[in-house]
Amino acid sequence: MAVVGDYAYVGDLDAGLLAISVSDPTNPTEVDSCFTQGAAYDVVVAGDYAYVAQGCCGLGVISISNPAQPVLVGNCDAPDEATGVAVVGDYAYVADGTAGLRIMSVSDPTNPTEVGHCATPEMAWDVAVAGNYAFVADYDSGLRVISVSDPVHPVEVSHCVMPGLAIGVAVVGNNVYVADDGDGLRVISVSDPAHPVEIGFCDLPVGGSVVVVVGDYAYVGSYGYGLRIISVSDPTNPTEVGYYVTTDWNHGMAVVGDLVYVTDECDGLCICQFYGAGVEETPNDEVRSANAVPTIVRGALELGPTTNHRPPVTSWLLDAAGRRVAELHPGPNDVSRLAPGVYFVRSESSAVGCQPSAVHKVVIAK
Repeated sequence: MAVVGDYAYVGDLDAGLLAISVSDPTNPTEVDSCFTQGAAYDVVVAGDYAYVAQGCCGLGVISISNPAQPVLVGNCDAPDEATGVAVVGDYAYVADGTAGLRIMSVSDPTNPTEVGHCATPEMAWDVAVAGNYAFVADYDSGLRVISVSDPVHPVEVSHCVMPGLAIGVAVVGNNVYVADDGDGLRVISVSDPAHPVEIGFCDLPVGGSVVVVVGDYAYVGSYGYGLRIISVSDPTNPTEVGYYVTTDWNHGMAVVGDLVYVTDECDGLCICQFYGAGVEETPNDEVRSANAVPTIVRGALELGPTTNHRPPVTSWLLDAAGRRVAELHPGPNDVSRLAPGVYFVRSESSAVGCQPSAVHKVVIAK
């Protein structure tokens, strides 16, 4: 699935592509649908088009120039069962079951055309692409690393065997994350693509079916145990930090901000909010803010004046789980209506990618 703006585009197997308004995440509403020629498994969005891995019918291309009225505009057959798709530039990379990796030109989205393919030993379930390489989750033959520097002549350069079944795959930097049906999450270093090496793993109650990695977290969908959230801040020691149980098979996932969108075969679209794995106070020797924050407060929390930060800095009061409780301003802030307990003050720059300048622990007392 994919989320763009106020819409989630969901591959709903036999029901095709669903366009769901998520402008109010607490009340997602289907606004339209578009039947595909086969079962809609995976969906990615690039520009004004949604690209759908549509089972026995290969790749479907759907115009979403009007997001509320998706229209099928192109199709490219594939030999077996297309279940995963990635789009980079003018090419779509399709995981096509026993037919391996299929590469299709989508320079004209209304006329997608296969230009190359590379066989894999088992069943290609999912694919992720970074640079000159495609990484294919190939069921019980593990991760296959395929050079796509020449999309017309893709060539496998290496592989890494999994203990279970490789179903989902994501790549971030030099690491590939594999959802392993039976053995949870596997982390593979591909700093040398010719010699991939497993560097970490996290066992789960049941195998993974889909994986998305954003920041320090891997979000793994599973069979019957729902969404599992795993910290990968140390890729050699991934650790589960949270979960949300759904009813059945999770076959699609997207992460936007603190919202996680999960498609469940029985429950449809589930939207979860992840507040993070708690808050840690900045050590004294790392504090980068001159604003003094009192340790114990009653009634009002006093913040000192801010300096002329460029870009501006905003301060927030967080609870122990990392949830924003209130925006804070220089001077007294009324906290008399909050429950007594431990809170944190965090200053954040509006610049993209900037880290908090400092995190201070406070105790609110009555």
